[in-house]
Amino acid sequence: MNIFPKQCLITAATAVVLLLSSCSPAPKTADSDSADKPAAPAGPPQPVTAKTAFWPMYMAARSWATDLVTLKVDSKDVGGVKNQDGKAALWEATFASPTQHAYRVYTYAIAAYPPDIYKGVTSGQTMDWGGPTSNVLPVQLSDFSTDSDAAYTAAAAEASAWLKKNPDKPLTGFALGNAAKFGAPVWVLTWGSDKSGYRAYVNATTGKVLSKK
Repeated sequence: MNIFPKQCLITAATAVVLLLSSCSPAPKTADSDSADKPAAPAGPPQPVTAKTAFWPMYMAARSWATDLVTLKVDSKDVGGVKNQDGKAALWEATFASPTQHAYRVYTYAIAAYPPDIYKGVTSGQTMDWGGPTSNVLPVQLSDFSTDSDAAYTAAAAEASAWLKKNPDKPLTGFALGNAAKFGAPVWVLTWGSDKSGYRAYVNATTGKVLSKK
C-alpha cells in the first residue's frame, strides 16, 4: 500500500530535478570558450609613415616653441627592422624657432632599440639657427599633404625601369624638405649613391614627380 499521496510523489520528483539542475555546470557558450583562450601574442612593431610619426613629434616640439617651423623630415635605418614602401621604424624631424634663433631635432621610434634609441618621441639639444636660407626653407603644414608612402609609390613607379636593372641598389635617402629652386616642399628619394644611383623629387603637396636623375 502506497503511504504517500500521488501529489507528494510528483512534488518530490520535481524537487530532485531542480536540485540536480542547480548543481550542474552551465553550458559553455562560444563567448565563454573564446574568453578562456589566451590572447594571441602581439607581432613585432611595424614601420609607420612619416605623418604618423610627425604629429607626435610636432606636438612635443610645440611645448618647446609655439612659433616653431618645420625644416626637415627624414627616415632613418634601425638594425633588425626593414624600412619599406615609404614606411620606417625611425623618423627624424627638425624644427626651428624664429624668435629663439634655435632649432631642435626630434625623433620618433616604433620601439626601443638600446642603447641609444627610445620608443616614442625623443628631443635633441637646442642648437643655434641663423634663419632660413634659399636651400633650407620652412615646410608649411598646409603644403605637407602627401604622405611618405604615397611619395614612395610615385617615385618607385617613375624609377621602375632603373630599379629592375639595379636590384642591388637600396633606398639610401628619403627626406622631406623645401628649397627655393623647387617652389614647394618636396620628398627626395635616393637609391644607391650620388655617383651611381637614382634620385626622384616628389611634390609634397600634389604627389607628382617633379624631376629625376
